[in-house]
Amino acid sequence: MKTLNQITKILIAVEDSQYSNYAAGYGLDLAEKLHASIALLHVNEVPINTPYITDPLLNESQVVIPDLMELQEESSKKLLERISESFDDKVPVYTFTKVGSPKDEILATAEEWGADLIILGTHGRTGFDHFISGSVAEKVIRKAKCPVLIIPNKEAAL
Repeated sequence: MKTLNQITKILIAVEDSQYSNYAAGYGLDLAEKLHASIALLHVNEVPINTPYITDPLLNESQVVIPDLMELQEESSKKLLERISESFDDKVPVYTFTKVGSPKDEILATAEEWGADLIILGTHGRTGFDHFISGSVAEKVIRKAKCPVLIIPNKEAAL
């Protein structure tokens, strides 16, 4: 595992929320201090109620309607563009949009890109909400091959 001064690639998983804004801001500050590059990742989940087609040749896999995928892709690109533009070219920024399970796509992108650190924002769910929805952050921490930094939302930190 690399020491803090050896970190050159920081992966920040973002969504369109204030929690991601906190994580992105923290990641930018850290990247500036370490002279590291940043990869912003947004993962589009396939909605549970997405219309699908079953086909034995497709192994009864879910097939997402192309229009929905295009809308998600466009929304992701706008989100990543907005965040990367807010960094004002202070560090090199790469952007990735993926479709699938956030946990799986965060881990895969970290591996493919060679991330030295993963940064995630957290909703700070507890109790029943956490039990039902699980925690992407918790799942990433358990499986990541590099350090994971969790940035709590400001309200949870108070």
